[in-house]
Amino acid sequence: MDRRSLLHTSAAMAAGAVSGCALPGQAQSSAKTPFEVAATTIPIVGSDQRFPVRRIYCIGRNYAAHAREMGSDPTREPPFFFQKPSDAIQNVAPGTVADHAYPTLTKNYHYECELVAALHKGGRDIAPEQALDCVFGYAIGLDMTRRDLQRGMGDQKKPWEIGKSFDHSAPIGPIHPVARLGGHPAKGSIWLKVNGQTKQDADLSQMIWSVAEQIAQLSRAFELQPGDLIYSGTPENVGPVVRGDVIDCHIDGLPNLGLKIV
Repeated sequence: MDRRSLLHTSAAMAAGAVSGCALPGQAQSSAKTPFEVAATTIPIVGSDQRFPVRRIYCIGRNYAAHAREMGSDPTREPPFFFQKPSDAIQNVAPGTVADHAYPTLTKNYHYECELVAALHKGGRDIAPEQALDCVFGYAIGLDMTRRDLQRGMGDQKKPWEIGKSFDHSAPIGPIHPVARLGGHPAKGSIWLKVNGQTKQDADLSQMIWSVAEQIAQLSRAFELQPGDLIYSGTPENVGPVVRGDVIDCHIDGLPNLGLKIV
């Protein structure tokens, strides 16, 4: 390929990535390394394949009532995001109650039930109208939080990664492809119970920023890629759990997610 053709091809690929959902270039997969690092994957419903996790993005305060209980004004605050490491994933099979270890360093451990979008395409500056084309499927997830550490670091105006981004802080059920769900969930009940008592109870339609808008906003700051997960926010009434508590999470159209804190 001559230089002119190469430049033309590169420009076309860049334009495609900017204008909408795009597939990234192939990463070098045959590099020699001194040791192996386990890949994080999630089961896909109806398939023997597994979804490879690249990054986990989470949106903060995306339901108005939850924003207010956390001390912010949902009518004025733009969306903000944080990340968890990919190995924070804890896979939870439907119909089971998985043991979930109470983490170290905290005395105020909180649940947050969320709809999770799993991407199979990415790009930069994705228009909201094209954003859902990037979504492979959806799952139910928990954004587990060491609230005392999060608040303590926030009070010191320091990053509060220690409160959000720790081992097993992202329990998740299997991913349901969009085709299997019959579309993209935009409404439906989302609730969480602790020991049978309802704690969170809302509707997906109450999100401040839709999944499509979240993808569009994220793609302005990061180049999204296949394998990215987006935890799309939690309703109000987040709260603590202790050892022995059983969490039951529900989103209409998805199997429940169950954990026992041990």
